[in-house]
Amino acid sequence: MTVGVCLVVDQAVRAFVPVLAFTLGWVHSIEKTSWEEDWRVVDEGLVLVEARIEGSGAGMEPPPGAVLRDGVWHYAPAPRTRTHEALVLAISPYAQPYRFCVDGRCRPLAQVAGLAESFATIRVERCDSPLTTPRASR
Repeated sequence: MTVGVCLVVDQAVRAFVPVLAFTLGWVHSIEKTSWEEDWRVVDEGLVLVEARIEGSGAGMEPPPGAVLRDGVWHYAPAPRTRTHEALVLAISPYAQPYRFCVDGRCRPLAQVAGLAESFATIRVERCDSPLTTPRASR
């Protein structure tokens, strides 16, 4: 059985990506600063390993313990906030697209999910294969 992530739209799996780790990136819609999060796929769901923030503002300050390196804040989230059943992300023409990166290669998340819609909600969750129901939906 292959482990990875399913990209779910309207309760239907739109794409399966056989990965154990990925990076999710985006540009903050107000501050126009880059954000990146490194995720790992585990039995319990998705674990946030590390995050990077290019800047701060609009209520999105780096947390205590963040370290500034080369103009980017780096931090590991608190253990109680690391594991998530799924990520629910809004796709909108009013914000720059989310980037889904594997092994340093990035594509727009909506493109990976095969979306043509301007507005959508994508649920990113751990799943065992493209033919099984995502764990969070069971």
